[in-house]
Amino acid sequence: MDTRRLVLFVIFSMSILMLWDAWQRQQAPVAVVQQVAVQNTSPAQVNPVATASIDSMAGDYKLQQAQRISVKTDLYQAEIETTGGDLRKLALLKHRAADNDKNNFVLLDDAAQPMTYVAQSGLLGTDLPTHHALFSSTANSYELQEGQDKLEVRLTWASNGVNVDKIYTFHRQKYAIDVNYEIHNNTAAPIAPTVYYQIVHDNESNQGTALMPTFTGGSYYTDATKFKKLSFSDMEKEPLKLSANDGWVGLLQHYFVSAWIPKEGLAREFYTEKLNEHMYRIGTKSALETIAPGASLTVPAKLFSGPQIKDDLIAAAPGLEYTVDYGMLTIVAAPLFWVLAKIHALVNNWGVAIILLTLLIKAAFYPLSAKSYRSMAQMRELAPRLEALKQKFGDDRQKMQMAMMDIYRTEKINPMSGCLPILIQIPVFISLYWMLLGSVELRHAPFFGWIQDLSAVDPYYILPIIMGLSMIIQTKLNPKPTDPIQAKVMTWMPVVFSVFFFFFPAGLVLYWVVNNIISIWQQWYVNKSIHAAALLKKSGGKH
Repeated sequence: MDTRRLVLFVIFSMSILMLWDAWQRQQAPVAVVQQVAVQNTSPAQVNPVATASIDSMAGDYKLQQAQRISVKTDLYQAEIETTGGDLRKLALLKHRAADNDKNNFVLLDDAAQPMTYVAQSGLLGTDLPTHHALFSSTANSYELQEGQDKLEVRLTWASNGVNVDKIYTFHRQKYAIDVNYEIHNNTAAPIAPTVYYQIVHDNESNQGTALMPTFTGGSYYTDATKFKKLSFSDMEKEPLKLSANDGWVGLLQHYFVSAWIPKEGLAREFYTEKLNEHMYRIGTKSALETIAPGASLTVPAKLFSGPQIKDDLIAAAPGLEYTVDYGMLTIVAAPLFWVLAKIHALVNNWGVAIILLTLLIKAAFYPLSAKSYRSMAQMRELAPRLEALKQKFGDDRQKMQMAMMDIYRTEKINPMSGCLPILIQIPVFISLYWMLLGSVELRHAPFFGWIQDLSAVDPYYILPIIMGLSMIIQTKLNPKPTDPIQAKVMTWMPVVFSVFFFFFPAGLVLYWVVNNIISIWQQWYVNKSIHAAALLKKSGGKH
């Protein structure tokens, strides 16, 4: 295998690995669920309602509506539905909706088609409010005022002597919302409630594209199972049923996550269900302690709903940071992002941070890369002699290969010497790809000039064009293949890659452009050195 074939092999391998990783992220089968024993809870102590279906709506699922309560904070513009006290709409005020769009990004919504994405919770048991119950509120709108650190929205419900308050508490500069129940038993009999939290989502929206695959679906975490993802097809084939004493359930999409985080230490059962052709839900339910007549019980929980910013995720719940999923090379990608974030803290520009990170990586790998560059340069010097062999032996490939091996032995050149350095770098390249693709920090982050969103395509395709030109220059610096088919492939390779990069985020293309420019300089420098040494050798060591 000559060096040119090696380059083709590496490019092909990287493409296959990226596609394979993307396929795994989209189609990963359901993990074998570990049934974690619920400590200090015997079957007789568990409320039997907790193991029953929350409601039966499969096939005719429809969200009920009554009245909307508007809530505005420093981070959210929200709408709470009095039916069930559902969180039906959530716009993120710090994130724009789309490229060059002045509207806010809407994470939760029940109005757009086909998108349906709502957060629900309720209580199961006799005379207790599920997400179908009608709550009331003292106001139709709430707003976090200047100087306030939190905003409370209280919903009330009462029936046959049982009073329930559902309380949302929004915090300044936090994407974690407290959702507490206060249950007051004013009857003459004890009540045994079960609390449940669930997220409803359709299987059509937020699905990404073929060239930019992203995951949209369920997720959950326990200390025993760790982080798991569930596609909607997984939910249909094998509904989740898992008991644990910790953990959360959530809904993932590119850059954002919503997760219900029940009270710490509360025994819980995770579940998923297909509601109709396009609607699914993932949730958790827990049997609560019995409330004696005249007694009350407060049930705390959190709903994290916002961007996948690691510090916020870590602060919200154990394991939530794993929703920033870099695929099978997380062990490499996570440290790379840590370095990128540290650089950004110094330069305050994600584009500049990408450039500097690329420089650091190229510098770190230069001792290995230099072997590949030297191999390329040596093969370039041999190109005229190899072309002469081709003319001499014509179609007799066996004799030509033997003659080539004689030249390699004579010149002490190993065409395979550059293989290992390149192969070692492939995981880093793929990790960078997934890291830049999955970092919400790059979403709508400006670089300079015409690039105002590093997560979107270059609007004028300038970076992809530069990318193509840099590949053409690299081709000129490298030895010309003796095989005419390989020569044609390498001629068209820059064009093909440029077309692909037209659809890639500007941040990814920026990395590859900088990487190629540095590689061009390094290859040119090595070529010059090898060529000078070859001339010196031909002249017998005389200057």
